[in-house]
Amino acid sequence: MMTNEEMEASAKRSLAALPAQFRQHLSDVVVRVQDVADADMLESVGLTHPMQLSGLYSGRPIDTKSIWDIPGATPDRIYLFRRPILAEARNRDIPLKRMIHHVMIHEIGHHFGLSDDDMHALEDEG
Repeated sequence: MMTNEEMEASAKRSLAALPAQFRQHLSDVVVRVQDVADADMLESVGLTHPMQLSGLYSGRPIDTKSIWDIPGATPDRIYLFRRPILAEARNRDIPLKRMIHHVMIHEIGHHFGLSDDDMHALEDEG
């Protein structure tokens, strides 16, 4: 079973594989892995059970940032939740690295200001 540290390394490889035009806007985003989301994280997205959430973007999307933002303020973060990702990969019979990449792309979409509906529509088109 993959540890938090191994999952974080896999997520960072996923970021590094993105085209440069995207990576340049992600250099200050911090990636963190924890076993499950805490109660505040779940509440922020309207969920009640920690196994319902595999990833979370915390921050301001780049399309809402301005020159007046304070440099060095709390960085944007992408959280990956290890247990739900492991369970979903197993249940869907998807390679774990592919599942991690999928969750990362979804959370990166939020960083770029896309809603869940926007991302689902893009996935349906692809």
